[in-house]
Order: sequence, then structure tokens, then C-alpha cells
Amino acid sequence: MSEDTIVNKVQQNTKLVTIDLQKFHDATPIEELDIKQFLFQELLLKEKDFRQQIKDFDWSQFEGKYLCVYCSTDAIIAPWAWMLITAQASKYAKEVFKGRKDAFQYQLYQRALDDVDWDQYQDKFVLLKGCGDVHVPDSIYLHATNKLMKRAKKIMYGEACSNVPVWRG
Repeated sequence: MSEDTIVNKVQQNTKLVTIDLQKFHDATPIEELDIKQFLFQELLLKEKDFRQQIKDFDWSQFEGKYLCVYCSTDAIIAPWAWMLITAQASKYAKEVFKGRKDAFQYQLYQRALDDVDWDQYQDKFVLLKGCGDVHVPDSIYLHATNKLMKRAKKIMYGEACSNVPVWRG
């Protein structure tokens, strides 16, 4: 290093690491489909009618999107019915999920976070970024906190200039 080089020793020696959970957001559109429309009187599954309606339905509207299928009525839906829907919808949809959009969004984040090498945060002060353009579900902050508590020295929430201490090991 030359004499003219300026070294930021504070930044170089810091143990503070910021994790922006928004970076794990999958921007693929998520659509929901209530299957009550395929049921007799929105309550009974008649196999022959159900199969025909599933066959005739325009699944192309879900091209390249995630599809969350659910039933908003108290109908009893056999597992094979969900399987039929998946078989038809998956010709177009990126993935078919049984449940509501919020639960699937959590699952998408969870998949991404499960691929993180959490050991890189060993003995670090970790700041989980709290502001941004994309809403990160609260449950994802819990998931990340659970992963970090096994490794980090300290977990904080917010921004570097204004944060809330959450946990200290």
C-alpha cells in the first residue's frame, strides 16, 4: 500500500452486516383461483362435471405465473381434484400451489432463505433491513431471526442509522 492510500479501518474491521430480505423476493406474478366455481352449487364435487369444467377452463391466463388454488366454501375436496387442477394448470403456470397467496409468498421466501449459507454470519452483528419498496412478510423476519440466532452475536432491525436491537447472543 502506498503512503497516499486512505484505509477506512472502521469499515474494514466492522462486524456489522446488513441483510436486505427484499433481495429474496420473487417478482413472478402470483394469481389465485377459487375452485368453488367448478363445484355443483359451489359445494359439491361431481366428478364428471368437475373434470369437464377443468378441461374447458382457460388456463392460459396463468402463463408464466404462480397459481394458488383454494376453495372458499366448506366443500370437501378429494386430493385427486387438486391433482387434476395441477395437471391442467401446470401446462401454463410456473408452479401450482394449494392455498392462498400469502402462504405461498412465505414459501417462496423460505425456499430462497434456505439456500443461504447462514454460517457466513457467524459472530457478526447483523442488521435485517427494514425499509424498502417490496413488502417482506413478518414471518420471513422471524424465519431469518431463527437462522441467525444460531450464529450471529447480535441481530438488529431497521437501518444502520436507526435500528432496533432484537437479540444478543
